[in-house]
Amino acid sequence: MQVRHELRPLTSARGIAAWYVVLYHIRERAVGSLPPALIDFLAKGYLAVDFFFVLSGFVIWLNYGRLLGEHGARAVPHFLWRRLARIYPLHLLILLAAVAFAAVCVATGRGMPQGYAWDTLPFHLLLMQNWGFLPLGWNVPAWSISCELGAYLLFPLLIAAVDWQRTPTLVLLALLALLMAGLHGLFSVMGQPLLGNEIAQLGLARCLFEFGMGTLVAALWLRWREAPRRPATIAALLSVIGIAARLAGAPETLALPFVFVTLLLFLALTSEGPTPLKGRVIHWFGEISYATYLAHSLLFLLFKILFVQDAGDVPLPLLGLFLLIVLAASAALYHGFELPAQKWMNRHGPKRPVEP
Repeated sequence: MQVRHELRPLTSARGIAAWYVVLYHIRERAVGSLPPALIDFLAKGYLAVDFFFVLSGFVIWLNYGRLLGEHGARAVPHFLWRRLARIYPLHLLILLAAVAFAAVCVATGRGMPQGYAWDTLPFHLLLMQNWGFLPLGWNVPAWSISCELGAYLLFPLLIAAVDWQRTPTLVLLALLALLMAGLHGLFSVMGQPLLGNEIAQLGLARCLFEFGMGTLVAALWLRWREAPRRPATIAALLSVIGIAARLAGAPETLALPFVFVTLLLFLALTSEGPTPLKGRVIHWFGEISYATYLAHSLLFLLFKILFVQDAGDVPLPLLGLFLLIVLAASAALYHGFELPAQKWMNRHGPKRPVEP
């Protein structure tokens, strides 16, 4: 049985990022009710997805890097099946709910909702919708899950490419810098100054670059974790420098990945010590965060139809009600469907290779 390696602060950080995305998507309905500075901060919530990508690369390397390194191609079916067990059941459930919603809209004369198209549905079912073929549609947040699947498919090749345990630390750092520069260069060539631009065309590349950064952070953490104080201090300092550089006008496409990489390294290196991110409640928010992320967009669409009569600002108490609905739905989906479905798929999938 696969042993799951978890650093609790990283799970908690994922929960914080998921709620940042939720607030990002509802902020426009509260422009007149919240301070402009807060609205501006929430308007950057799309960057939480970039943190997800970096964090995902770290977690995948930590849990599967050694397995794939030791067993090679024999471990690939087990790896891919377990990743599908993690992301696909809930994706399918939310997608089917969106299909049911579209069918009701058509049957009641409302017409197809914006962004919904029957001919694109097969791509969404296969999680290929954000590989450069289509505009965003159906359950929009799932675009990043589609990109994650692309990263999972390439991850075994990354492991097989180099003997990472023998690769000098300076080379790992150079590769990390190269990935940051490559992502910034791609967005610059495409004339896009923000990481959230042109998701349908650039989302997959954005994911692959940042996922790769996360894998290198994991490789570095495995080397530095025994003596974390000095590297953690350096990582914290670099995070502050990255934020300061962004505030001073450094491009978002360069400064923010730098911040996320160093922040992730800091959280990992300090994960053994006391930290509020180990608390039971905030950790639980991280555990249910995939359901929060994947379900909130469709829930908000339904919420507006049921409770909001116009396109103006939504009263803050009503938005608070929506957030409570998202929380309750996330808990129900995680405990009632996502986790049981994942366990069922893992029991019936390819087994972990064993030594002959």
